[in-house]
Amino acid sequence: MNDKVRPNHLARKAVLYVRQSSASQVSHNLESQRLQYAMRDRLVSLGWNEIEVVDEDLGRSAAGMVTRSGFERMVADVCMGKVGAVAAREVSRFARNSREWQQLVEVCRVVDTVLVDQDTIYAPRMSNDRLLLGLKGSLNEYELDLLRQRSVEARRQKAQRGELLIVSPVGYRKGEQRLEKDPDRRVQEAIQLVFQKLLELGSVRQTLLWFNEHGLELPVTNAREEVRWRRGTYGMVYSMLTNPAYGGAYAYGKTEQVTRYDDGQQRQSIRRKPREQWLSFIPGTHEGYIDWEQFERVQSTITQNSLGRGHVGAAQRGAALLAGLLHCRRCGHKLLVNYTGCRHDVARYHCRRGWLDKGEPTCIGFAGQAVDQAVTKEILRVVQPAAIEAARLACAEQSHQLDEVAAALQRDLQAARYSAQRAQKQYDQADPDNRLVADELERRWNQALVRVREVETQIAAHHHRQEGITVPSAEDFAGLAAELESVWNDEHTDARLKKRILRSLIRDIIVDVDDKAAEVVAIIHWKGGVHTELRLQRRRRGQNSSHTSKEAIEAVSVLARICTDQSIASFLNRNGMLTGRGNRWTLERVTALRSHHGIACYRHEQREQQPWLNLTEAARTLGTSARTLREAVERGQISAEHPLPDGPWVFNREVLATSAAAALVSRVSAHKAGVALPNVGQASLDLSST
Repeated sequence: MNDKVRPNHLARKAVLYVRQSSASQVSHNLESQRLQYAMRDRLVSLGWNEIEVVDEDLGRSAAGMVTRSGFERMVADVCMGKVGAVAAREVSRFARNSREWQQLVEVCRVVDTVLVDQDTIYAPRMSNDRLLLGLKGSLNEYELDLLRQRSVEARRQKAQRGELLIVSPVGYRKGEQRLEKDPDRRVQEAIQLVFQKLLELGSVRQTLLWFNEHGLELPVTNAREEVRWRRGTYGMVYSMLTNPAYGGAYAYGKTEQVTRYDDGQQRQSIRRKPREQWLSFIPGTHEGYIDWEQFERVQSTITQNSLGRGHVGAAQRGAALLAGLLHCRRCGHKLLVNYTGCRHDVARYHCRRGWLDKGEPTCIGFAGQAVDQAVTKEILRVVQPAAIEAARLACAEQSHQLDEVAAALQRDLQAARYSAQRAQKQYDQADPDNRLVADELERRWNQALVRVREVETQIAAHHHRQEGITVPSAEDFAGLAAELESVWNDEHTDARLKKRILRSLIRDIIVDVDDKAAEVVAIIHWKGGVHTELRLQRRRRGQNSSHTSKEAIEAVSVLARICTDQSIASFLNRNGMLTGRGNRWTLERVTALRSHHGIACYRHEQREQQPWLNLTEAARTLGTSARTLREAVERGQISAEHPLPDGPWVFNREVLATSAAAALVSRVSAHKAGVALPNVGQASLDLSST
């Protein structure tokens, strides 16, 4: 027995600590594991009977960057005086950083626990051993730093030459000195389609939704760089669109590891570095899926879609057309949007970035409807001359997109049929008597056939939708310029499309409020360098920005002559007319509208003194049928008011006393036939039956 091992040490248990730094070492360096577990024999030879093996830290580094539960549990047992010795093949297995190493040595000194490795026994209470342990801890830390420094420097040198290929992105294979395109044409065309759709749709999210809407899958690679196809996700599309490798450039050192501490726990995160801080960036090292100019356009589009300072932001679904384009003239911040109203579609712009960030007073705020309408008028004035050509190009682009979907589905069908044929060949080559193998191969074959049928169904559905689309002719586009405003204001027109048109023409809009003149001042900065100033009357407090349409007001003023407010509300709702805020009409709302516009109320007791009649009453007054009177009005012979297509007619008594009405009554009377009576002098033709 060694003289450093005393009976008080043997009375307590010994702990054998086993550790390897990475999962790769755990899988492949099996001999190192055997040597570490063999330290149990050395502890037995030293006299310990109770030996605990702590090996739950296999695959964890001792550099102090990760939490080691096994090491912490071992130190806790030592602190409680339960451990007489801690052992490891080499003391560097315990820790390779000074903080954990000195903690272990100090705790062992306090409770009188010895440290054991394959060569020596260390007693921390002895000055020489404690000095030796301190030197070994420093050497272990220095050795780790030296190995890391050599490895990192070698990687840096190789990366600066563009030769360090760690993981090839999907669509590429590792060549001898550079990346090479995947020979699978289906993979190549899918990746090219992703970049093409981003340039068309202008958003990563919209690109993903387009692929998912048409049921198109995207390629991914596993750890063995095998291509798999599955439904796309935002992370897949974003990483593909932002990887410089697809632009033909080699890049290394795009990210860095950031360490922070939360509640005493060490946390690590990855931070993307700006391009000027990359370790290596070499354009044109291999063949890209798009050229570098197009790749830069893609990055600019993605950057502008962010909501940071100076960025417009992606087009959203909200009704505010100028969201992201308005900037405050006083503080320079971007104006925010707030939606109100029953349908959450009444926009208000306000500058309160300073209040949110620093507690400063808000700058300006105003209703959004007037500003949106004024800028829309300027946009239509600019776009209207090119409306026909733009519509023609849009129609051609739609046909091209349908062809792209059909081509992608055909590639999916070809791949599915290949998988089915391959599964069939494997099934045919199997021994039918070996049911364990034959059943599994038959199941795979059936799955491949199901996939073929699914793709064929998608293709048939796509062709069916395509057959229902008619291609407009040149004559159909002729009147588009005159109808551009109605198309723009149509409720079915996508707000995101209108916002993208605004962003393609306008760089930004500087706005301010002139309190003295009660005006909103907007300066439009067009992409071409031209500036346009607009002055709009600002809505005062209490003034409603959502006005009821003139058609509804005129209809109420006419119908109030012969109908009650409740009947007027029914007629308005039947014709699909809404209030200025988009609500259905009620008795109270019709009454409020009449009061606001000074329209007289209908009174039944005064009906006989009023000159107004409906169609039935007017026909009874003339002595004709309602149909005859209505046809006379439609021919223009008698004047009447018909404010709503699905509503009553309104006649004036004075119109029924005119010569035109008398002529109508005369014509009706002249065409009336008398009562048919039998004529006794009428001869009959008697045909004999014989």
